Amino acid sequence: MIETGGSGRLWVLSGRRSSYALHLTDRDELLHLHWGPRIATEDAEALAAEPGPPDWPFESPLDGREEYPVEGGPRFVRPALSVHAGGVRGTEWRFAGGTVLDPGTGEELRLGFHDPLHHLDITLHYRMRDDGDVIERWTTLTHTGTAGQEPVELLRADSAAWSLPARDRWRLSHLHGRWAAESRLARTELTPGEKVIGSRRGHTSHHHLPWVALDGGAATEESGEVHSCALAWSGAWRIAVQLLSDGAVQAVGGVGHDDAGQLLLAPGESFTTPVFAGLWTEGGFGAASRAWHAWQLAHVIPGADRSRPVLYNSWEATEFEVGEEQQRSLARLAADMGVELFVVDDGWFGARTSDRAGLGDWTPNPDRFPHGLKPLADEVHALGMRFGIWVEPEMVNPDSDLYRAHPDWVQHHPGRARTEFRNQLVLNLARPEVRAHLWERLDTLLSGAPIDYVKWDFNRSFTDPGWPGDPYPRRLWIDHVRGLYELLERLRAAHPGVAFESCSGGGGRIDLGILGLTDQVWTSDNTDPLDRLAIQHGFGQLHPARVMAAWVTDSPNAMGNARVSSLRFRFVSAMAGVLGVGGDLTRWSEAELAEARDWVARYKRVRPVVQHGELYRLRPPEGDGLSAVQYVRGEETVVLAWLQAQHHGRAQLPLRLRGLDPAATYRDLETGEVHRGAVLAHRGLRTGLSGDLDAAVFHLRRN
Repeated sequence: MIETGGSGRLWVLSGRRSSYALHLTDRDELLHLHWGPRIATEDAEALAAEPGPPDWPFESPLDGREEYPVEGGPRFVRPALSVHAGGVRGTEWRFAGGTVLDPGTGEELRLGFHDPLHHLDITLHYRMRDDGDVIERWTTLTHTGTAGQEPVELLRADSAAWSLPARDRWRLSHLHGRWAAESRLARTELTPGEKVIGSRRGHTSHHHLPWVALDGGAATEESGEVHSCALAWSGAWRIAVQLLSDGAVQAVGGVGHDDAGQLLLAPGESFTTPVFAGLWTEGGFGAASRAWHAWQLAHVIPGADRSRPVLYNSWEATEFEVGEEQQRSLARLAADMGVELFVVDDGWFGARTSDRAGLGDWTPNPDRFPHGLKPLADEVHALGMRFGIWVEPEMVNPDSDLYRAHPDWVQHHPGRARTEFRNQLVLNLARPEVRAHLWERLDTLLSGAPIDYVKWDFNRSFTDPGWPGDPYPRRLWIDHVRGLYELLERLRAAHPGVAFESCSGGGGRIDLGILGLTDQVWTSDNTDPLDRLAIQHGFGQLHPARVMAAWVTDSPNAMGNARVSSLRFRFVSAMAGVLGVGGDLTRWSEAELAEARDWVARYKRVRPVVQHGELYRLRPPEGDGLSAVQYVRGEETVVLAWLQAQHHGRAQLPLRLRGLDPAATYRDLETGEVHRGAVLAHRGLRTGLSGDLDAAVFHLRRN
C-alpha cells in the first residue's frame, strides 16, 4: 500500500508489519523519514514537520538523511550517483513529479528528477508488496538530450541508499569467505567510518555475498529489530556502510566496485540499476531470514512452488574420464538408490580429457558418445530419472576450436599477456556475436537430446577486462552480466522444461539476480558434511533451503581434511537443502547402497517441509557441540540435529522448538512417540545424540 500526503510531497509505503516513509522539501531535497513499524500518513507528516539538525561548521544537514545522495553540493557522505559530462561532475536535480503505479505485481512509487545541465532524468523506484515487508528499490537514468550532444558518463550509479536512525551502537552482520569456505557469518560492532564489502572479480564472488544486516547490538535469533538489505546483481558490486558522527547510518550499494566509470549514456539511452532490496523486522535474525525466504519463494525464484529433485552427479566418480557405458552403470546404481535426476559433469564434450582443452566446444565427444547424448539421456529417462549436463559457456580453453577461430572474443587488453586460471580465458558476453554463438550452440544442444537440467559453471574471475576496439571498454563489467541474463532468459523461454543451476566453482555466484533466472545454486565445492554446517548456516541468513544444493560424497572428503564421517552424518547434513549424491557409487558396499536408499526415501518424506517450510535456527554450528535447524510447514515440522563431538560430563541440552502450537500434541512419524507442544517449546526435544559426528532427523506431525 502506498499513501500520499504532505500536499503530494510525502509518501508512505506499508507492508504487512512495516512502513517506509520519505518526503520532498520545498528545495527538492528528498529526505528519509521512517523505516520500521507501521505508521499512518499523519505520523509521517509529524516527522516531516520536525526541525532538521542544527547547522555546524564542517557538517552537512543532508548527510545521512537523503534518500539518494548525489555527488555535488553540500554533501560529504559517499554518493550513490556520480556522473560526468562536458567537463563537469556532479548532479543538481529538480523534482519532475511522482507517480504511483499498480502494474499487477504490487504498487510502485516512481519519483522523477531532472538535471538540466547534463540532460539527465533520474527516476527512483520503490515497491513494497502486500504479502510481506521487503522494499524493492532501483533507479533509472536516462539521457534526454538530442542527437549529437555529448554522452553522460556514469562514474557510479548505485541502486539505492538506506538511512537508519541514530542509536547508542550499531552492529553489522555480513557474509564472507573464500573458495570452499563460503558464506561465513561475521557479526561485529560498527565503528565510526565506513565498512565496504564487495567484489572486483566480475562475479558475486566466494569472498562476500551482497547482503548486510544491522541491529542495535542486542538482537538475537528470535528477538530484536533488524534492518537488512540485499543486492540483485551477479557481477562486480559494492555495499558501503557508514556510521556517521551523529550515530546515524547510511548504506549505499550497486553494480561495480569503484568509481572509475561504468557506462556512457548517449542521447536517448537509459540504464536501469538492479534491485537493492531492504527489510525491517522486529523478530530477530530468524524473522528476518524467514521474511527474506518467503519473498524469494514468492517473487524471485522461478517455479519455487515445485520441489527440486534428488540428484546424482558423476564428477567425483569419474572426473574427466567420462564414457557412455560407465555413465550408464552409474545411472543404474543411482536409480536403484531412488535418485530422480542424473547429471553428467565436466568431460562429455569436445577434446575435454582434462581441464587443459575443449572448453568452448559444446558438442559431445565422438569417441565417448558416438551417437551424441540422446542414447544415454533416453536410458536415464527409462530408469525413471531426469537427465542433466554440466556446461561452462562463459569460458574457453586456448586449446579449443572456438578460441582458434575467435581469439578476439575473450576479454583481453591489447599488447598484454592473457592471464589463464584453470587453463581458461573469459569470453566477453558483452559482445553480441559471442552471445549469438552461445545461443546457437546451447539451443542446438538442448534441442538435440532430452536434457532436463543444466549446471552452469563459472570457474574463474575477471583478470583482463579489456575490449580492444570498443570506444568505452569499461562497460564490459556491466554488459557481460546483462549478456548473461539475456542468454539465460532466452534459453529458459525456448526450453521451459529445463532447470538451471548456478555454479561458480561452488558458491562464487549466488545473489538475488542469478536466483531470478535459475532453479537452484551450488553452495560450495566443499562437501565435507561438518564444514558444510557453517556454510549452510550463513547461506540461510538470506536464501531459502529450496535453492541450496548439498551433496553426500565419499569419506574422507575430497577437500583433503582426512575427516571420516558416517553416511548418517553426511546425509543429515545434506538434507538441510536440495539433496544430492556425488560419491563414486561403484565403490560403495551393498550395505552402504542400501543405507543410502533408506536415507533418500526419508528425505523425500521430509522434502516438502524442508524445501517449502519456514526455517528456525535452533543452535548455530559453533564450537564442537550440538547444532540444529527446524523447518515448519502447516501441521508438520522437521528437525535436523548434528553433534560434532561428545565430551565427558557435558550433557546434550534438549532442543527448544519454535513455531509450534503449545496446546497441541505432535507425533513422531518414525517412532510414533507423542510430544506435547508446550513441552517441546519450553523443555525441548531430546536428541539422544552421542559420540563424534552423530546426527538425527525428527519428523513430527500435529495430531
